[in-house]
Amino acid sequence: MTAVAEANEPGGEATARSARPRHLIVTVYGLYARAGGGWLSVAALIRLLAELGVDEPAVRSAISRLKRRGILEARRQEGSAGYQLSAEALAILREGDARIFRRRRAALADGWLLAVFSVPEAERHRRHVLRSELTRLGFGMVAPGVWIVPAHPDDATAETLRRLGLDSYADLFHADHLAFDDPADKIRRWWNLDELERRYQAFIGAYEPVLARLEHGGPHGGPRGGQEAFAQYVRVLTDWRQLPYLDPGLPAELLPDRWIGIRAAEEFFALRSMLEEPARAYVASIMAS
Repeated sequence: MTAVAEANEPGGEATARSARPRHLIVTVYGLYARAGGGWLSVAALIRLLAELGVDEPAVRSAISRLKRRGILEARRQEGSAGYQLSAEALAILREGDARIFRRRRAALADGWLLAVFSVPEAERHRRHVLRSELTRLGFGMVAPGVWIVPAHPDDATAETLRRLGLDSYADLFHADHLAFDDPADKIRRWWNLDELERRYQAFIGAYEPVLARLEHGGPHGGPRGGQEAFAQYVRVLTDWRQLPYLDPGLPAELLPDRWIGIRAAEEFFALRSMLEEPARAYVASIMAS
């Protein structure tokens, strides 16, 4: 599992209010550092994480761990100490953008992407890495060595396997289901929809009250409103970014009626539309001070 992927791994029932500091730091860097070359000063990062209830020692400890994992690199800029995203971390975050902020589900006409792989027994550790990465990318297992995912137009599987040096073990095919039986009857064998439903329900339970409050009162203006929007948006995105990696984005025709994932996505994008801009303005003011 890659460094940033580890930071994106599901956190069970916990929401971002109890997320590990390094998960929150990855979210902050992903949202606000890349436009400026991937760098943030230590002082700005400490101040921003304080809005999320993370104290300075915890921030510094988390930074050290992210540095050891190859996500952050120390660099001074105009006399200020800070850290920048590594080239690998930037690549991983770019790949993640299309998935995390993807609104379109696959259509039946898109077909399927098949990953067929074989790893020598002497390299079984690579087999584990490959299976873990395919799972992270939303693949379900049809049979040992044969994994499947809807063929989204923006799929990044090939680029990911190439970047991780796993491309020599696998072949990717675009496929259609010809026979036998209805694919809708096999979905729960290929993916753990019950677990995914549970995670979506936890997300809705955590953020539906937030959305209701914002819809009735709207984000408040002024500095304090910006602080609140920033803290809430980072929490929302830290929790949300786990889910698109677990959800294969199946066509609606293959999903159970009133699939909860569609409702959760609607809530996430509604929260994003309300929080994104005031949060960005607040961060810009912090970075400029």
